[in-house]
Amino acid sequence: MARGISLHIGLNRVDPAQYDGWDGALAACEFDANDMKAIADDRGFDSGILLTEQATADAITSAIGRAAQELGPGDFFLCTYSGHGGQVPDRNGDEEDRSDETWVAFDRQLVDDELYALWGAFQPGVRLFVLSDSCHSGTVTRAIEGDVPNVVGTRATADAQFPRFRAMPRDVMIATYRAHAELYDEIQQSLPSSGNAEIGAAVLLISGCRDDQLSLDGFSNGLFTENLLATWAEGAWDGGGYPQFHEAIRSKMPASQQPSYFVVGAANPDFEQQSPFTIG
Repeated sequence: MARGISLHIGLNRVDPAQYDGWDGALAACEFDANDMKAIADDRGFDSGILLTEQATADAITSAIGRAAQELGPGDFFLCTYSGHGGQVPDRNGDEEDRSDETWVAFDRQLVDDELYALWGAFQPGVRLFVLSDSCHSGTVTRAIEGDVPNVVGTRATADAQFPRFRAMPRDVMIATYRAHAELYDEIQQSLPSSGNAEIGAAVLLISGCRDDQLSLDGFSNGLFTENLLATWAEGAWDGGGYPQFHEAIRSKMPASQQPSYFVVGAANPDFEQQSPFTIG
């Protein structure tokens, strides 16, 4: 019988000591993680959750690494992330925009090369579904299609927005990288670039917005997660597989925030056409 493991990550803030005094305060990321865990629990996953201070880079990578060790062909790993997206300069030449996208963990950023290496640790035949309610996907993004809107150009302009956007402000990105350049450069130099990572499993990703857009936070859910939950309708969804699920979510979203759908690793058309969150 197939087994399902899930991990749900939600950060309402980060450690200011690691991000140039910026705490990245958001309102709804922990709600997102808890609501996605509820779906996973209902669907029979062995689910775990990391909230804010618990969601360190080591805790996230360790949890994903354990799942990779435990799951085999036919099994399912579900990973959901709600928090800020960021960027660091690309040091291994795999990004057209000369930046690597990141998930902003509590104590440091997780570079997309790291995430690709984690997906590559899963055996062929494992199915992975990744949901990222953030700006910049941090997993499969190849290039930013346009300039990041000026509204997140500085922490002052970003903090003035309500709801806030889930993107690390540009001035914070620069200051954080300059303070920790050796760390982020070493991470990239020690791993294959995301474009060269060997991934034998099938990975599906739905991200919260296009890479030239911004993902909105909210009162009790991020805008993307709010519409995902409405589409899922407590399990009443019967509109098809993952591409159809993505399109149904996308159709509910404003033009300013259009979720993206990506396929990485081994092709698995049967997986794509399964009803979302189906372990068997």
